[in-house]
Amino acid sequence: MHPSSVHLVWFRNDLRVTDNKALFNACQDKQAQVHALFTVTPEQWKTHNMALSCQAFIHNALLDLSISLAKLNIPLTIVISDTYSNAADKVAEYCQQHQATALFFNHQYALNEQRRDEKVTELLKNKTTVYAYHDNVFIPPGNVVTQQGEMYKVFTPFRNAFLRLFFSQNNASLPIPEIRTHQKAVSPLKAPLFSLENTSLPSFISTEEEALKRLKQFCYESVPHYAKWRDIPAVDGTSRLSPYLSIGLLSIRQCFNRLYQTEPDFLENNTSGAFVWFNELIWREFYQHLIVANPNLCKHIAFQLWTEKINWRNNQDEFNAWTQGATGFPIIDAAMRQLNQTGWMHNRLRMLTASFLIKDLLIDWRWGERYFMSQLIDGDFASNNGGWQWAASTGTDAVPYFRIFNPTTQGRKFDPDGEFIRHWLPELANVPNRYIHTPHEWAAKTNNSLDYPLPIVDHAKARIRAIESYEEAKK
Repeated sequence: MHPSSVHLVWFRNDLRVTDNKALFNACQDKQAQVHALFTVTPEQWKTHNMALSCQAFIHNALLDLSISLAKLNIPLTIVISDTYSNAADKVAEYCQQHQATALFFNHQYALNEQRRDEKVTELLKNKTTVYAYHDNVFIPPGNVVTQQGEMYKVFTPFRNAFLRLFFSQNNASLPIPEIRTHQKAVSPLKAPLFSLENTSLPSFISTEEEALKRLKQFCYESVPHYAKWRDIPAVDGTSRLSPYLSIGLLSIRQCFNRLYQTEPDFLENNTSGAFVWFNELIWREFYQHLIVANPNLCKHIAFQLWTEKINWRNNQDEFNAWTQGATGFPIIDAAMRQLNQTGWMHNRLRMLTASFLIKDLLIDWRWGERYFMSQLIDGDFASNNGGWQWAASTGTDAVPYFRIFNPTTQGRKFDPDGEFIRHWLPELANVPNRYIHTPHEWAAKTNNSLDYPLPIVDHAKARIRAIESYEEAKK
């Protein structure tokens, strides 16, 4: 009798059983024995500044995944190794021990991840066939290019080219694979799967079911108002799906298909909430493609090389005040406290806090990029790096260096009554709406004492200083 094939599915940032290309393809051979594996790499996570909330989120998602896989009779093994390079060795070892005939995984695009995958492919050469899929993006990186065959440096032409290709391909979601009736029953894994420094529960429920429920709710309830609401931090107007997308409890195709089902003609109207949200998914795609086209981004090198000459001030006390939400600028401080307490920050506020650190305090954007990664439950290297370089005017299609957000007027614009500010800064509860963005002005006028720091910088002077520093570097 011919020994049956053994297919190993290596899960990474795709922790779901629905619409998972690697898993679906591994299950196509009805006779094959299918195994699943996840490698935990604590040292690598530390090097990449992965937030503890994100590690806990992954941990809980793996417990859920093991339940879903157990229903299909697919066993999930958790392997702990320090680094990615070490993880490649462990995967190759597993393949040898279980005589795996094929390894299936979905591509990740950052540099260390690509090197890990090249290593495992090399180790398995002539022994195990390796199948890799582009599952985390709509279109494989390297395909949305200019007529000269180069990666776009500006978003809008990228989006136009992307949309042309997008509709010429199949964007359907794949179903859950069938139960492997010939495989013996397995039990789901029990916690803890690996040691967690932070035992407090993440603010997001990490199950595939929750991800799909939130997506459906968002598309039906919030998408019609998304264009208007998404900039108002006091309103729950954004999708809050980024944590689910970053570890793959949700696929981008599921996002598109649910959106399309809800509003089939959204592409004809680029001011509709649905189009504005889909545009955000294309930005995510843009940044994924960019790190493949420019591996230097993964080494924290600026896209605009002249900006490497900027003379940063890098004042440690000011940086600490920023991280703690103690800058004396209410909208900035409220945003930083939201991040520190929930592991998530409203998108508009990500831009404002980043701009404040870089332009007002003249602190190297890499300091902020690292800090965000260490706190964000949805930390995704490509999007985080892209966002920080955008704010720093060092990236592709970035905000011009002389356009500098004024934190006070931005606060008035997006949180006019200070509802968001009061929620995160209870010490400003009694400040009237008129003064909520300049509380010390009110305290001085009314002889009230405030337990809130004075602004650590004069925005008008800081703005001039920033512009001069950039112009000096540009020479």
